[in-house]
Amino acid sequence: MPTTQTLTLAQARRIALAAQGFLDPPHAVPTLRTFDRTLARTGVLQVDSVNVLQRAHYMPLYSRMGAYDVDLLRRAGHGSKGRRVVEYWAHVQAYMPVELWPAMRHRMDDYRARRGKWFTVAEDDALETALLAEIAERGASTARELDDGLPRKKDHWGWNWSRTRRMLDYLYMTGALAIAGRNSQFEIRYDVPERVLPAVVLEQPALSAADAHIELVRRAARSHGVGTAQDLADYYRIRIGDARPAIEALVAADELEPVQVAGWQRPAYLHREARVPRRVRARTLLSPFDPVVWERARAEALFGFFYRIEIYTPAHQRVHGYYVLPFLLGDRIVGRVDLKADRATGRLLVQSAWAEPHAPAETAAELAAELDRLAGWLGLGEIVVAPRGDLAPALAAEVRGQAA
Repeated sequence: MPTTQTLTLAQARRIALAAQGFLDPPHAVPTLRTFDRTLARTGVLQVDSVNVLQRAHYMPLYSRMGAYDVDLLRRAGHGSKGRRVVEYWAHVQAYMPVELWPAMRHRMDDYRARRGKWFTVAEDDALETALLAEIAERGASTARELDDGLPRKKDHWGWNWSRTRRMLDYLYMTGALAIAGRNSQFEIRYDVPERVLPAVVLEQPALSAADAHIELVRRAARSHGVGTAQDLADYYRIRIGDARPAIEALVAADELEPVQVAGWQRPAYLHREARVPRRVRARTLLSPFDPVVWERARAEALFGFFYRIEIYTPAHQRVHGYYVLPFLLGDRIVGRVDLKADRATGRLLVQSAWAEPHAPAETAAELAAELDRLAGWLGLGEIVVAPRGDLAPALAAEVRGQAA
């Protein structure tokens, strides 16, 4: 019986970071080819409405590509013929490659059978038919535009925002509609799939649930490099009971290798294409919704980094701050900073800065350099460090030195 390979924790960290694209050579001016390469690493880009610094789906691209023109993402998700990405419930709400649409159809069927995602959408054939007809005629539209534009008769369907929005969400989750994009207020613009997705994608047959689970676990394993069954299931939000047979099939096909990671209680799986670099020279800030840290138990197991986003925590109960970004240096997370883009005054506000226990002596200097790069990308001309957190004094001194 073959001996199970054992990886050190440092090897597992470097494998995970390499799989996420932190070994890819930088491009002076990132292009759509750079975008394609980066998306192939992350698999999805989680979408979130919080805009205190920069919207979540833009940040993983910055963390890997450096300063880039955010119009790249708009171009990748525009039109139907050349569209590269589309929003769907892939991890949670996320941009995913358009070629994943057939793998999501079993999920669409399940939402149709359950009449929704989180709540049951009452059957209303008249409302459903009217919305589909209106969108087909007028083109991509927001819920508010449809709510304002469709007739409301007290003796008819009694439409209001809530019912319209719920029905649109249901139609999008079941694949009857697709997301064409978002407007400047970040409202979803719904359209018929034929105007959103390439015809070649829509013409592909749906994958069975079992085949879809295999494909999604395969992609999760490629993006993780190494991970537990729970890690692989979480990436595309598959039930663990559905993920395990997919993992077994990929092990049997020699696409995954069972391994042990030192210090991990659960067995892990190594993707056959995973690189095992001797060193990772990363220096970047990570969004709270970055795939490196979005599964908090994995972040703790890989990096010894206990992380909780505190947006919904009352201000007086927050430990580190409102919108805290982990600081990745080399192959370790060495600090965290609570950041805010004060666009009105052109300042990047560092509302607190904290070092991890293992942070090296150069952490403050490296973080100051990274904040300068981030501020430049965001078009902010000044960095202001508040005196909160054990790293704040040294960071403030480094920032002052940069500005001198």
